[in-house]
Amino acid sequence: MFDRDQWHEIGVVLGRNKLRTMLTAFGVFWGIFMLVIMLGSGNGLSNGAGAMFGGTATNSLFMWSQGTSMPYKGFKKGRNYNFRNADIDAILAAVPDIEYLSPRCQAGGHRGAANVLRGVKNGAFSVSGDYPVYAKIQPYDMVQGRFINDNDIAEKRKVCVIGMEVYNALYNSGEEVIGTYIEANSISYKVVGLMQSMADSPDRAEEQEKSVIIPLTTFQRAYAWGDIIGWLNITSKPHVSVTEVGEQIKDVLRQRHKIHPDDDRAFGSFNLQETFQRMMDLLTGIRVLSFIVGTLTLLAGAIGVSNIMLVIVKERTKEFGVRRAIGAAPAVIMKQVMLESITLTVVAGVLGIIAGVWSLELISTLMNNFAGEGGFFRNPGVKLPIVIASLVILIISGLLAGLIPARKAVSVKPVEALRYE
Repeated sequence: MFDRDQWHEIGVVLGRNKLRTMLTAFGVFWGIFMLVIMLGSGNGLSNGAGAMFGGTATNSLFMWSQGTSMPYKGFKKGRNYNFRNADIDAILAAVPDIEYLSPRCQAGGHRGAANVLRGVKNGAFSVSGDYPVYAKIQPYDMVQGRFINDNDIAEKRKVCVIGMEVYNALYNSGEEVIGTYIEANSISYKVVGLMQSMADSPDRAEEQEKSVIIPLTTFQRAYAWGDIIGWLNITSKPHVSVTEVGEQIKDVLRQRHKIHPDDDRAFGSFNLQETFQRMMDLLTGIRVLSFIVGTLTLLAGAIGVSNIMLVIVKERTKEFGVRRAIGAAPAVIMKQVMLESITLTVVAGVLGIIAGVWSLELISTLMNNFAGEGGFFRNPGVKLPIVIASLVILIISGLLAGLIPARKAVSVKPVEALRYE
């Protein structure tokens, strides 16, 4: 295997026609290069899709009340109703597969805004009422202070947690924030926490950081909502479908609010788990397709190597006849031809892998510099197992590319080979 003369002979044979060797090697180089680029691009799309959901539990369901669409128990269709505080305990008691359940209210409804001010500075920001468990569904990075807690809920404290965008608008840079007061809709709240979004998407991060979070019980009293809840944030336990959990919750709410068992329009919902899973399935399909296309491109290059090796074998027919005549075993000749094929394939393939990885790094750098951390396409790259798998494919391709020429080399009888011109 490490015979110096043998490797010297491989270099001489492949170097006799440099242009032919380079063109053949380029086919393999391009095949593995495209395989790496396509797999890396698939990972880049997957990373970008994951970033869209950054910080939010992907097994989440958001549910709100809507007008009924069917009459039931004396009630006409089109009846409006609201979720209530008492629904929370009833749901938790009846649906054991819930991991977290957090009711939420927001001034002006979803994406609504309220006028928030401090001294002469003011801005329009979302004001929402939450439970402490909301931070489990939508985690935040607490820069200073704390998130709302159970005592805040029980005592209906006028405290709040603000986002970085609120701080930047109402405070001077470096100004102390904990213990200060802000005013929202003419009600003062003591700031107990400053939070920063953990979302990778700039738009999502900005939206979350333009928020003021107060205890839900405080919100209900301040905005005269009574015991009304705006919507529910739900996550299921690991390995449990949040879709099934959502259906169980709807059954509980139908019974409590006298809604027809078949009336699905009485509930509005957004299933983040289904959306995330559909996107992941699509990206998995793209990665599989990329692997298949890249592998076929690589095999096309290997076929090119096989064809060229057949030409080389034909050119060396007389040489192989002489070797056979002086006692060289067929296995020795086959080994020599297959080593030449593997060498050409692996060297070109390794160069293709290196070029592919460098290209992905360049693309990643350019995307991060000019597209805000890569946007929907970020951090493309291939993992070590993929690189190892590519090398294995290369070696197998080299063996297959050399097998037919090697068998051809030993199939000619020595006497006929010596007569070959």
